[in-house]
Parts: sequence; structure tokens; C-alpha cells
Amino acid sequence: MIGQYCSLICKLFFCGSFGVFGAMVVLGLVAMTFLKWVFLACFLCSCLGLKTQASSCNPNDLLALKDFAGNLTNGSIVTSWTSASICCSWDGVVCENVKNSSSVTSRVTKLLLSRKGLKGIISHSLGRLDHLKFLDLSSNHLNGELPAELSNLKQLEVLDLSYNMLSGPVSKALSGLESIQTLNISSNIFNESLRELGGLPNIVVFNISNNSFTGGFDSRICNSSNGIQILDVSVNHLMGGLEGLDNCSISLQQLHVDCNSLSGPLPDSLYSMSALEQLSVSGNNFSGQFSMDLSKLSSLKTLVIFGNHFSGDLPNVFGNLTKLELLVAHTNSFSGILPSTLALCTKLQVLDLRNNSITGHIDLNFTGLPNLCQLDLASNRFYGPLPNSLSNCRELKILSLAKNELTGQIPDDFSKLTSLLSLSLSNNSFVNLTGALSVLQQCQNLTTLVLTRNFHGEEIPQNVSGFKSLIFFAIGNCALKGQIPGWLLSCRQLRVLDLSWNHLDGSIPSWIGQMESLFYLDFSNNSLTGEIPKSLTELKSLIFLNGSSSNLTASAGIPLYVKRNQSANGLQYNQASSFPPAIYLSNNRISGIISPEIGRLKALHVLDLSRNNITGTIPSSISELSNLELLDLSYNNLSGSIPLSFSKLTFLSKFSVAYNHLYGAIPTGGQFSIFPSSSFEGNLGLCGQVDSPCDIGGHTGPRPAISSGSNSKFGRNSIFGITISIGVGVAVLLAIALLKMSRQNVGDPVDNFDEELSRPRRLSEALGSSKLVLFQNSDCKDLTVTELLKSTNNFNQANIIGCGGFGLVYKANLPNGTKAAIKRLSGDCGQMEREFQAEVEALSRAQHKNLVALQGYCRYGNDRGDVYSFGVVLLELLTGKRPVEVCKGKNCRDLVSWVFQMKSEKREEEIIDSAIWDKDHEKQLLEVLGIACKCLDRDPRQRPSIEQVVSWLNGVGYKEAQQ
Repeated sequence: MIGQYCSLICKLFFCGSFGVFGAMVVLGLVAMTFLKWVFLACFLCSCLGLKTQASSCNPNDLLALKDFAGNLTNGSIVTSWTSASICCSWDGVVCENVKNSSSVTSRVTKLLLSRKGLKGIISHSLGRLDHLKFLDLSSNHLNGELPAELSNLKQLEVLDLSYNMLSGPVSKALSGLESIQTLNISSNIFNESLRELGGLPNIVVFNISNNSFTGGFDSRICNSSNGIQILDVSVNHLMGGLEGLDNCSISLQQLHVDCNSLSGPLPDSLYSMSALEQLSVSGNNFSGQFSMDLSKLSSLKTLVIFGNHFSGDLPNVFGNLTKLELLVAHTNSFSGILPSTLALCTKLQVLDLRNNSITGHIDLNFTGLPNLCQLDLASNRFYGPLPNSLSNCRELKILSLAKNELTGQIPDDFSKLTSLLSLSLSNNSFVNLTGALSVLQQCQNLTTLVLTRNFHGEEIPQNVSGFKSLIFFAIGNCALKGQIPGWLLSCRQLRVLDLSWNHLDGSIPSWIGQMESLFYLDFSNNSLTGEIPKSLTELKSLIFLNGSSSNLTASAGIPLYVKRNQSANGLQYNQASSFPPAIYLSNNRISGIISPEIGRLKALHVLDLSRNNITGTIPSSISELSNLELLDLSYNNLSGSIPLSFSKLTFLSKFSVAYNHLYGAIPTGGQFSIFPSSSFEGNLGLCGQVDSPCDIGGHTGPRPAISSGSNSKFGRNSIFGITISIGVGVAVLLAIALLKMSRQNVGDPVDNFDEELSRPRRLSEALGSSKLVLFQNSDCKDLTVTELLKSTNNFNQANIIGCGGFGLVYKANLPNGTKAAIKRLSGDCGQMEREFQAEVEALSRAQHKNLVALQGYCRYGNDRGDVYSFGVVLLELLTGKRPVEVCKGKNCRDLVSWVFQMKSEKREEEIIDSAIWDKDHEKQLLEVLGIACKCLDRDPRQRPSIEQVVSWLNGVGYKEAQQ
């Protein structure tokens, strides 16, 4: 009561309509001494009131909180919750006055402990906080099971246990939470079936995304709730169908089941959800056709169904879906024609139907789609001309129509697409390149232009202007004639330039060095002559490290694929800055020497000068290109030796100087221990490998010719035999070549920049490379790869019993009770594989009482390094750091440990490399970081398949667009 009176006095004098000055007006001449007493009284009462509130912590609540903290092994509250009786002032504890029949007492109503570094288990004592309304323990390191006593929290409204390491059943703990309104237990490690999560009658938001739930989708989720609005079970391991949604038909507004293994058709009950605004089922195995009842979802705003097996026609019922803003249905098997009623979805912003089998003309009336900003119809079977009405979409920023059968010219009205940023028309049959560039140069904001495989055999125009904003330009594989056009010099922002697989002649212009932003240059497979201009070594973005990505934030907006040969899959790049700094000049008629100034290009990753007429020696300055990953100088007329300093190129993964006139010793050390002999073949003077060792005195010049005569090492008969052998070998190789040529059309050039999208392989297909070979005398005839992994507890460190020449040796307890030793190969392929094969052959024949009998061998992917290695690569990309930093002292740690430590301290923003950090893309960056961390799970069984990873990465940013 004293506190209430004090509060009333303070309000009268300081907060209400009778403030200090108001009181002076009303009371007249009042002594200043009285005011001083009022100030003092308010101050004392305030302090007294605070003390009263803080000390009124309920004894039952106090004991429950102390027990909770006592079960923790780490975290800020372990030491800060030390005061004996003032729990209402503890960090994260919020109390409210609760009126009982006879008195008013202060009870704990909120426990807000997110990101406190808590470790340990959740104590059952929390179940005694019977007035608790908010419980937030998210983003900590809590483990173990949920205590069943949580069901005693009858007043609980919000429960957030996300981003922990909790496990075990949750049904007992949640069965009594009758007042709960929001449940978020995402990103834990629950391994129970979803069937355990019923009994939440008042649930409004149900989110268990980003976990490891197994089993099927349970109908009780909807049947037990009277008004569920948001249901999110995405990114789990759920299987089976999507039945049991009947009771959700009235209230459900959002349904997300992405990235599971759900299958079968969509149930009819789904189409009765009249309140549904967001539906996303991407990255599953759903199949069948969409029902015409789709028209009943009149409230739908986002429909995300990509990455499934849906087939048949898209129902032409979109006239009833007038609120639709986002339709993403790529990578399915839809056929038929484009639904004309899509033109009635006036709020539509994104339409992505790529990688299907939709056919016919693109005869949609785009006049009624003024808000359309992204249209992707690539990799379908559309034919005919481009629609003129598309020019009415003035907000259009991304347009991709690649890999279809479209014909005709680029309409003149396309010049009105002033908002256009990215345009890809590759792999069609468009004509009139001069007219196309004349139209598109008026799209002043255009940054990405891909015209690959069009305009066949036309002359490349020389009098084009505009394209001031162009960053990415690809017009390869068009058989274009003429010379490299001078107007490219005016494209000052150009970073990536591809003119490969054409018939361009003349020399590489000297002005190329003035293109300050250019860092990816591909002039390969043309008929260029002359020397390599020295100005090429003046490209600023290849001289200065990080120059290729400086001030570069514009995304291509469409997936871009680079194919360097017919057999390889396309490498996907989503933006220009992702391309490796590279110079491709291979397969031309370039002559002259390689200038020593090439060593200035410190940022260069790829240098391919193969299949030209280059002469002279290999400049040693190339060894200064410390970031070089690929160096191909094969099929030229180079002479001299390979600079020994090349062994310093520690990032070099591919190297070839084959078929030149080189001599001397091949460098040793560094990466040269992994390069195959084919990298050096065709140089009779080279020595240093196993099959061509150098002379003892050191071989410094071309090898002498073989002497003749009776004392010669090779007589006439030997020479005759060798000649016959070579002839037979050449004949066999020729026969093989002719056979291959008869099976494929090798005359067609490859698609360098190709917008193809291959469906990611399912896990069963990915494991197809696994191979378990058991010998006839083996005692384990039915042993499987899975059992082999299980027998060593996934190669747990505790099972190491020794270290062999090619890797660690683990003890294993096989399913039949046999004890075995399993050697796990480590290192690179090549020489190691050959030596191991020899060891296997020797051991399989050897028998000795002290020698373990060899039972067999196993090839498991590329061990698939598994997905863990890919997670490390993602961290390297996000952080800009090496996997193991070069440092000294006890505080050094590897990249993975550092990232997890930073995440535990909620310092994710500091993890991301400042060169790529962008506040506008914060959510996407953190999504990728989360995917990387899933790949790096300490338990290999919890790591996702590469299929899931691809699906997750493909979906980054889509949820943000939905909201």
C-alpha cells in the first residue's frame, strides 16, 4: 500500500495534469521547503516500492528457478542468479502482481533466456512456475529430453525452444498445454515421429521446422486444434502422404512442408482451405496432377511447388486466384499449354515455370500483369515468336526464356522494358543480331545479357552504343563472323565477357587492357590470330586481389551454367562475382610468346592458352600467380624447361604442358606430386617421373638420339617390333575414336553459358557409386555398406587401433559377431590408389599366422569426404577464411570450431565476410550459414543428403519473398 500512495503522489506532482508548475499556480505562494520534502518523499517511496516489488518473489518460484539454474553447466545466469530472494530482478525473469483472494503477490510470468549460452538440461522444476505465460529458451545449447512437468504450465501461451539440441519424445510434455498460442521448437534434434505431437487444442502457430523428425504427417495436428493458422513442418525427414488436413480447412492461413520426403498426390482436403494464403510443398516427391479445385483457394498469395514430380496441365483456373503474387513451380513435369487465366492475376509478381515440358506459343496477354517483376519460362518447349504484350510489364526486372524453340526477332517494343536487369534468351533460334542489340541497348539498366546459341552464322555488329550498365555479356556458340567489336570498350562496367565458340578472326585488340572491371574473359574456340597483347596483363581486376568483387552487388537473377565440354555437367553461377577470375584463349591461332608481365595478374585463377601456336619459353613469373588453380599450356610450340618455381603454386589443381617441345626435369614438391603423366606427355625431353627418370647427372637439355649399330640397346628387330606395336596401338585408338564419333556428334560445340537445370539425384542414386566387394573366403557374405559403417560407429575416433600407410585403422564388430580391422583410406587418388591396389593384391594372396586375413574392400562414394566437406566449403565462401588459419599459440582453432563458437555467442554477423555482407541480404546469408552448419553436424547420421542441401540452397530467399 505504501508503494501505491507514493506512486500517486509522484504522479500528481510530476506526471499528471497537476505537475510542479501547475501545483504552484493552484496553491499560490507555497514554501520551497515543502517541495523539497515532496521530492524526498517521492524518492524514498520509489526506492521502497522497488525494494518491495523485488523482494516479493514467491518462494515457490524462487526455488524452481534456483533448481533450473542448478541443472545448467554453463551460461550467464548460472553465476548471476545468486541473490537469495529477489528473483524478480534476475536477468530474464519478469514478474507480475497476481491478486489472490486475500492479498496481492508477485509471480514469475515470463522467462526470457534466449541467446544466453545455456548448456545442460531443462529441469523439471520449471513445471512449478504455474503462472508462467512466456517461456523462451531459444538459441542455446540445451540437450536431453523435455520434462513431462512442462504439462503443468496451464497458462503458458508462448513456448520457444528453437535452436537447441533437445531430443526425445515431446508428447508427454505438451499434452497439457491447453492455453498455448504459439509453439516454436524448430532446429532441434528431435528423432521422434510427428505422431507424438498431438493434443494441442488451442494451438495457433505450430512450427517444428529444421529438425530431424521422421515418420508420417499426422492428421491429429489439425484435428486437435480449433483454430490453427500457421503449420510449418518443413526441412525434416517426413515420409508418406499429406492426409488429414480436413479440420484445418477453415482457419489455416500458411502451410509449409518443404524439403521432406513426402509423396503421392495432394489430398482433396487441401483445396477446401478457403483461408489459405501461403502454400509451399517444394523439395518433396509429390506427383500427380493439380485438381481443378485449385480455384477454391481464392485467398492464395503464394504457391511454391518446385522440385517435385507434378505432371499434366496446369489447371486453367487462375481467374479465381486474383490475390496470387508468387507462383514458383519449376523443376516438375508439367505439360500442356500456358494457362491463359494467369493474365487475370493482376497482383502477380513472380512467375517461375522453368524446367518443365510446357509447350505452345507464349500467348499470355501480359497487359494485365503490371506488377510482374520476374518471369522465368526457361527449359520448356515453347515455340514461335516473342509476345509484344510483354513490353507492357514495365516493372519486369528478370526475364529468362532460355532453352526453348523460340524464333523470330526481338520485338522493337522491348526497348520499353526500362526496369529490365537480367535477360537470357540463350538456346533458341532468334535472328537479326544487329536489330536485337539495337533494341536492347535502350534498356539502360540491363546488367546481364545472355544470347548464347542464337543468330547462327551472322556478322557481329561493330556500331553499337549503350549498354552502360552491362556487367555480364555472353554470346558464345553462335558461329558469329567478324572481329571482336570495339564498342565493348564503352561497357565500362563489364566484368564477364564470353565470345567463345564463334568464327571470329583478327587479333585480340590492344584496348582490352583498358576494361578496368573485366576479370572473366573467354575468347576460346575462335580463329583469332596475332600475338597475346601485352595490354592483357594490365587488366586491373586481375592485378589487384578482390578486385573482381569490389563494388559488385548486382545479381544475375537467373541461374547461369558454364559447360566447358560435352561430358561435364554445367557449373552454376548465380551472379557475376561468383565467376573465377579467368582468361580462356584456347583453340585459336594465336602466335608469339607469353609475356613475362603475365606475373602481374595476381588475382588470376584460370589461365588456358592451350591449342595455339605460342612459341618461346614458359616465363617463370607465372609462379607469382599465387591464386592460380588451372594452368593449361598444352598443344603449343613452347620450348625450354618447366620453371622449378612452379612448385610454389599451392592452389594449382590442374596443370598441363603436354605436346610442346619442353625438356629438363619436371618440378617436384607442392602440387606436382598429384599431376598425372598425361600432363607432361608429348615432350620427349622431359624427365623426372616414374616412367622417365632423369639421368644421375641431371638432364638439362634435349635427350640424345638413340645410337645405331650392333652394340645399341635396341637392335633393328626391336625397332621393328616397336614400330609394329605403335602401328597397332594407333589403329586401336583410331577405331575407338571412330566408334565414339559414331555414337555422338562431336562436331557440335558445347554450350558454354547454358541455362540447363538438372534434377538433383535422389539419395538412392547417389549411393549407386558405393561398392562392397567380399572375397570368396569371407565370413561375412551378407555384409552391407550401412552395417560396415555401423560396425565402426561411423569411424568413431574411439575405435582407432593403428595407423597404416594409407590411413587410419579402426576396430569393428561386424553383425555376425566377427571382429575385424578396417583401414579407411585417406589422401588423394592417383598414385595412392595404384599403390593401395597393389597392397590389396599382395595381402589377398598372403597367408601367415600373424597376418589378418583380408575379407574384402569397399568403395563408398568418394570417401562420398562426405557432405561435411561441402559444409566446410560453404563456410570458406561465407567467411573468406581458410579451413585452418595459419596462427600460433593455444587460442588457435579451426574454421568449423570458430564458427560454432561465434554462433553460440550470437555473433553470426561477424562470421560473414565483410566483402559479401549486405544488410538487405542478411536473411539469405544466415540461411546459407545454417545450411552449412547442418552439413557439419557432429553426428554423421544427422547430416543431410547432398540432395537436401541442393534443395535448401535452391530455396534460399523464397520464404522471404512469400512474406
